[in-house]
Amino acid sequence: MKTTKETTKIVGKKQVRLAGFGGQGIVLAGMILGKAAALHENVNAVMTQSFGPEARGGACSADVVISDARINYPRVTLPDVLVIMSEEAARTYGNSAAENAIVLINENLVKTLPDREDLKLFYIPATSIAEKLGRVMVANIVMLGFIASKAGVVGYESMKQAVLASIPAGTEELNTAAFEAGYAHGR
Repeated sequence: MKTTKETTKIVGKKQVRLAGFGGQGIVLAGMILGKAAALHENVNAVMTQSFGPEARGGACSADVVISDARINYPRVTLPDVLVIMSEEAARTYGNSAAENAIVLINENLVKTLPDREDLKLFYIPATSIAEKLGRVMVANIVMLGFIASKAGVVGYESMKQAVLASIPAGTEELNTAAFEAGYAHGR
């Protein structure tokens, strides 16, 4: 496992959409990604969120724009990186990505795959990994590790530091294990 600080040099603008359902920690994952970029990679980042009226179980997304220049429009139009954590998210957002986008798929909950030849699809059993760690609720942190290894938007150390700064006290061991498992799966 890497222990040295690795950053990812963002040139231009990257648009990232994380999508799933309420209760999966999608908004928290978006906040952590933005924090990793802005605080640890020294680039600009902005996050917007969208969720249905249901408290849990409804559609949810977090959009993060990361740029080495000023961000004039905070919404993601066509994501360069699309994270799909649920079946509903796959049906809603699966084909709305930039040309040659990276698509990270939670294979445990997603059966409908994007129907485009140009997309770079990567699969991770995020939910199963989280269950094996004892808490399905860390599937979002597993996915953040996977994002750090596959998406090229933030480095390992930056994401790990942002995760540890954003989780409740007393959960560091569990969340570190979740992050490391997602990162290892990507490698």
